[in-house]
Amino acid sequence: MIMNSPSALWPELRYAEWADTCDALHLWTQIVGKVRLVQTPWLNHSWQTPLYVTSRGLGTGPIPHQYRYFDIGFDFVTHVLRLRSDTKEIALPLASMSVAAFYDQVIGALDTLGTPVSIIAVPNEMQEATPFADDTREREYDCEYAHKFWRVLLQTDQIFKTFRTGFLGKASPVHFFWGSFDLAVTRFSGRKAPPHPGGIPHLPDAVVREAYSHEVSSAGFWPGNPGDAAFYSYAYPEPVGFREKKIVPAAAYFDTTLGEFLLPYGEMRKTADPGGTLMDFLTSTYDAAADTANWDRAALDCGIGHPGRPRPVAE
Repeated sequence: MIMNSPSALWPELRYAEWADTCDALHLWTQIVGKVRLVQTPWLNHSWQTPLYVTSRGLGTGPIPHQYRYFDIGFDFVTHVLRLRSDTKEIALPLASMSVAAFYDQVIGALDTLGTPVSIIAVPNEMQEATPFADDTREREYDCEYAHKFWRVLLQTDQIFKTFRTGFLGKASPVHFFWGSFDLAVTRFSGRKAPPHPGGIPHLPDAVVREAYSHEVSSAGFWPGNPGDAAFYSYAYPEPVGFREKKIVPAAAYFDTTLGEFLLPYGEMRKTADPGGTLMDFLTSTYDAAADTANWDRAALDCGIGHPGRPRPVAE
């Protein structure tokens, strides 16, 4: 297969075919993410918690531990979890196992590194919240699908980062939230938002309200559970007329249950230019949010950035 062909860059990702692996990774990334969470000072909108797409998988970046640092990374090429300090490296095989076994291995490896960490060992943002140590059912780990998942994240990460360059206002990094298990990027109008009602399963309302303290237009990629993978875009608070706005491509639609626009991944990847199709979706849904909420677009918007070319500034 030609590696720069659309089918290789954007591989098929049907949830029913990798459901157990997807669920396992959701829980395993929560364990790793919670290690970062407990060691890192709070940053607005929970930006201290996510993982980041890397050239081989998902990683934490440097995590402080007293006067030392360590990091943890999922490698979806050789299928190991790497835990590294300044003096040691431990590689744990990614394979079929229970959540309890994965949790024990991670906590044990951190002890071996000399960077012991204690986390709140219960899942967040999931209907069922079995403590990690009690989740003893073996989960399948399909190497092929884990690799496909990473390939999709890698391509999406770059499109999201390019989209992010077209905004001068406050914008989030492109980051992977392990609670909701999605890659996201968010733009802010600069105005405060009404208090969020909360009610997200196994997530304190105080966390949700801090995350949505300001008006946003947010987009992301969700790999599926229980439905197939999709890109999404929403506005909080939702402006009047937002859901009625015409967006592109034609395969995108507003889901009234979720309260957001969706573009099925399977439809996007079949187009002649999947990356361009995704950029059209991101742009048109942001336009819908910003226009219906009367954002100061003259002050906030700018052209898309280009490598090695400084952004022009009007005299």
